[in-house]
Amino acid sequence: MFSWLGHFTYVRRRASLIAATLFVVVAGVWGSGVFSALDTGGLESPQAESYRADELLERHFGHRPAQADAVAIYSDPTGRQSVDDPAFEEAVTAALSGLPESEVVSWTSYWSPGLTEEQRAGYVSKDGRATLATIILRGADDQERLESYGGIEQQVRAAGLETHIAGGSTSVFHLQRLATENLATANMISLPILLILLLVVFRGVVAAAIPLALGIVAILGSLVVLRGLTYVTDISIFAMEISTLLGLGLAIDYGLFMVSRFREELAGRGGDVRQSLVVTMNTAGHTVAFSGLTVVIGLCGLMFFPQPISRSFGFGGIAVVLFDLLAALVVLPAVLAVLGPRINALRLPWPRRRPGAVTREDRAWNRLATSVTRRPLPWLAGGLLALLVAAAPLLSLQQGLTNHRYLPADNEGQIVPAMLQEGFPRNGPAGTRMDIAVAGPVERAALDRYLRSVEGLEGAGAAGVHLADAELTWATVTYQGEVDDAENLELVRDIRALEPPAGATEVLVGGPGGPAVSLDNSDATMGALPWALAFIGLSTLVLLFLAFRSVLVPIKAVAVAFLLLAASCGIIVWGFQEGGLAGLMDFPVVGTTDVWALGLIVTIAFGLVTDYEMFLVSRVHEEYLATGDNRRAIVVGLRGTGSLITRAGLLMVIVLATMGLTATSLFLITIGVGLTLSVVIDATLVRSIVVPAAMQLLGGANWWPSRPRRPGDRAEVPDELRPAPRTEATSGPA
Repeated sequence: MFSWLGHFTYVRRRASLIAATLFVVVAGVWGSGVFSALDTGGLESPQAESYRADELLERHFGHRPAQADAVAIYSDPTGRQSVDDPAFEEAVTAALSGLPESEVVSWTSYWSPGLTEEQRAGYVSKDGRATLATIILRGADDQERLESYGGIEQQVRAAGLETHIAGGSTSVFHLQRLATENLATANMISLPILLILLLVVFRGVVAAAIPLALGIVAILGSLVVLRGLTYVTDISIFAMEISTLLGLGLAIDYGLFMVSRFREELAGRGGDVRQSLVVTMNTAGHTVAFSGLTVVIGLCGLMFFPQPISRSFGFGGIAVVLFDLLAALVVLPAVLAVLGPRINALRLPWPRRRPGAVTREDRAWNRLATSVTRRPLPWLAGGLLALLVAAAPLLSLQQGLTNHRYLPADNEGQIVPAMLQEGFPRNGPAGTRMDIAVAGPVERAALDRYLRSVEGLEGAGAAGVHLADAELTWATVTYQGEVDDAENLELVRDIRALEPPAGATEVLVGGPGGPAVSLDNSDATMGALPWALAFIGLSTLVLLFLAFRSVLVPIKAVAVAFLLLAASCGIIVWGFQEGGLAGLMDFPVVGTTDVWALGLIVTIAFGLVTDYEMFLVSRVHEEYLATGDNRRAIVVGLRGTGSLITRAGLLMVIVLATMGLTATSLFLITIGVGLTLSVVIDATLVRSIVVPAAMQLLGGANWWPSRPRRPGDRAEVPDELRPAPRTEATSGPA
């Protein structure tokens, strides 16, 4: 198939490039519209009790929340005015009265009529120099209400006063806006760095520009795919950011492998473009295809998580990776066919390496490969021990929820909760509450007894009725601390364990963004994760068996990949939950880990780490088929791919680390750093030590049930598909 594809793209090279050019133009115009069609919801499982509670209450009573959608805090920056000053009242009331009815249902402030003195006191800070206003936003769902929030964010500010607005679920709005800004920043920083590194790798402008151009085409293509998907499913802004950067990194990696192999074949075949392209497709193209499919399999694991945003990530990521494969296996070969020997044009005036010259890098990889294959057991034991030590912090994992604490310290979504906690009454109008939906005709006496039982639980505050009718009661209970504090999670469990009041047909505990959501989200993720990992592992075993016709190579690859991912997650727990990286990266230590974020890292990174092993093992397999010598195949494979995979890993690290290091929300920092760690550990410790050592210990059994080969045996491969002879610098043993 890949040989045929090489012949086809050579013959149809100009038509392929014309079609690709037209697509890029359309993609740039139409695909950019995806930014206005992205979704912000889907963070909760529809099967979760907290989600069902919130849906039931809002569907029955309408949007009349016990906890405001947004909170505005007003204070005098000079410190001279108090809330009792007429000028203070005038400024706040003027700002709130000017809010459009199209965005706001209602607002309540210290000066609103009808409040009791006790209620009014909840709107004033302890020092009397700041006040808050609660705002109910208009909208049929969370996404529409967040859009309304964006519409009033500036209008709510009072002249002459310092104003901060956030609270409720608005942290999602801030996370979304930061994600959009971070995506643009990461691309602006990473693309020039990638170009410089590609120039260093290829020592030529044309060869360096091709993988980068492929990456840009992939970005544009991903925008088209993602916008198309918005017509059939919700696509999250966070999914778009990660999918786009993943698509860029893979496109450049695949371009690097394809261009490098084409140049190698071209040099060994005296400039025969057609045969060089066919062999490139039959070797590097074959590996790229299977590598891309391993990434797709990993992303399919996201479909097992019940949160709609997980499927959003999965659909977006799968579509982008498939587009990468299309670009690498159809568009890129057409470009190579047109360029031919001109792929080496515009060489940089750097010292040129003589053909066949052995470089320091070659010698270093040769020494490492020789040492690992001579003493595989200590090398393997040391590598596995290092991975286990890195994975150890997973034992102290504390499950949490991404919320306002994941925002930068100077973000209003972070400032407002801190001001409420420090300066305002805890049981005031902006206090934290859980919602309890009690369905059925419950008598008031039975309901009162039930609420007293709730108040008697450890960690519970005041419990009361927010709204009620003959069919449903909307009760609330206050709590202190963060939503994922252990005592608040236990409080949710305790409430759910209480005997329902007489007459109740169902009791559900929820509350937007509260402890019930944190508990349910973590439980849903942990429940789905084993099934996702089982699917990923079994599917990858089948795919690698088809690629190598081996049983042990796939088993070893999957086992090592899972251990590597455990090591990456362990470092994340140590670095972010326990604060090991806080001093270096300057972020607030939350003390918990969003397990859904870990699940996202694992499913995406699995494909990436298996990707590089595919290139190494493919080269080893190729050499083994040619010689039948397992040790020589490992040495040649590691030395032949060592520099190339390291450079590819570096390029991928630039893409992922740029996202992690330039992001301003802890959620994106965690994702970026987590994926970067996975690639770094794989491209160094695993691929350079663990995999070669394991393959040396397994010997000829690596390729069972294929017929064992003896040294000197050669595979029956047609001459026109045989790789060109390689120089001593890149193939044979030193």
